[in-house]
Amino acid sequence: MEIKSDGTYVDLTLGRAGHSLEILKKLINGRLICFDKDNEAIKESYKKLQKISPNFTLIQNDFRFLKAELEKLGINEVDGILADLGVSSPQIDDPTRGFSYSQEGPLDMRMNQQNSFSAKDIIDNFDESELTKILIKNADVKLANLVAKAIVAKRPIKSTSELVEIIKNALPAKIVREKNPAKAVFQALRIEVNDELGALTAMLADATQLLKKDGKILIITFHSKEDSIVKNFFQKQNYVDPRLNKLPINIQKIWKQKIIFPSEDEKLQNNRSRSAKLRVVKKLSI
Repeated sequence: MEIKSDGTYVDLTLGRAGHSLEILKKLINGRLICFDKDNEAIKESYKKLQKISPNFTLIQNDFRFLKAELEKLGINEVDGILADLGVSSPQIDDPTRGFSYSQEGPLDMRMNQQNSFSAKDIIDNFDESELTKILIKNADVKLANLVAKAIVAKRPIKSTSELVEIIKNALPAKIVREKNPAKAVFQALRIEVNDELGALTAMLADATQLLKKDGKILIITFHSKEDSIVKNFFQKQNYVDPRLNKLPINIQKIWKQKIIFPSEDEKLQNNRSRSAKLRVVKKLSI
């Protein structure tokens, strides 16, 4: 993203401020607005950002409320928007947060720890049909019905490691050998706990209204569900009724989209980047 020194930019997924720090360094008279649901992210990032410049505002809220929060600040248009979707590395690496299927921890998975609804609420209370639906909708879990049935039979379930064993024991050995099936199940539960796909859809609608002409939206996705939402959203924004093509008028698309994949060096340096996909969407001047 080309940063204008006097521009207004939004980082929708602050995390530990990796992206925000680089943006803020380039803002002389501009402004940076940062969102994150995680209180720890807000506190830690504030310490880093204040050393660079005072030209930033931190908002602890879901980015589904992008437009409403900016309106409170008197902002009705921005030059650029960035979203690095999914769970952050500090959240995964902290076993007490319950995001990791490779570490012992509670069945939590809340990005905003002020919320009461957690993964344990889903695992211990949703019926087999509801669990199956969640696993398929959010992560295309293989043989989701078998996983859901095993969860219902074994509950209450106390920890992430206990859940991992239940998942593995519920599925044929061939599937377990191919790829740890817990990865997709944990993804499905995390997305449901935080309503990530619903928030993404709401945010995209707000972002397109707020972006100035020639502005850009950068979205990093890590799995097919969220990437499909982004891709399909902008395809619909650019949709032109084929019947209009027969008319003697020039119909131009509003959004230009390109995809950037991680380099081999990036994949080697950061294993988590292997599934990443960066979509850069520009609002055209027409």
